[in-house]
Amino acid sequence: RMGLSQLHQIRGRVGRSSRKAYAYFTFPPHKSLSDISTKRLNAIREFTEFGSGFKIAMRDLELRGAGNILGAQQHGHMENVGYDMYLKLLSQAVNEEKGEEDKSAEIDCLIDVNIEAHIPESYIYNTAQRIEIYRRIADIRNQADCEDVQDELKDRFGKIPKAVEGLIEIALIRNIANSLGIYEIKQNESSILLYIKSVQSESVGEILSRLKGQALLNAGNKPYISVRYPKNMDILDVLKHIFN
Repeated sequence: RMGLSQLHQIRGRVGRSSRKAYAYFTFPPHKSLSDISTKRLNAIREFTEFGSGFKIAMRDLELRGAGNILGAQQHGHMENVGYDMYLKLLSQAVNEEKGEEDKSAEIDCLIDVNIEAHIPESYIYNTAQRIEIYRRIADIRNQADCEDVQDELKDRFGKIPKAVEGLIEIALIRNIANSLGIYEIKQNESSILLYIKSVQSESVGEILSRLKGQALLNAGNKPYISVRYPKNMDILDVLKHIFN
């Protein structure tokens, strides 16, 4: 009968004095709970540490939908598009109405290579948890972020599968490439193609200098840097070599 945020608020009202206290959430025995009720109880059980309020609010948003911006009506489920995508779409709509340039529309680097990069259901069975981890991985910006995510995954779910390691590495490479002005990375039979926004950028010169003898610049209509690699070399190791 209660929403997720209400349950969290009730739990937060106990244990505030010098006495240890507990909050119990119960339901009649043998009662068949709805899917949404089960998800609320699972979320309450999952988020128990201090500072969980924000995570609870985000999970509540996923379960109930974002709602009508100008009213109380609820629409759909946030997990259908993801919270990050929802914010981008909202920002685009607001900027369009205001007649301003949409800065949120910047294109992320597209990576098209033969690497296994996903979260198997056998590793994280719960769909909501998988979505949460996909979000965490997408937010990776540097090596420290990588290590934080890896530590969290090991603590919560155990040994990290190769496919998840690949996903983490690709997320880091995508953001590094984007910061260097590379908008697409494509795998060829014996080379990696780095499509660049401008041949005049300093990062292009740095890449060519660092990979001297391996990299060539093609300054055609769609300029790119071609990086050769040995056929027996793992493609992920190639990418790490290019962007380390």
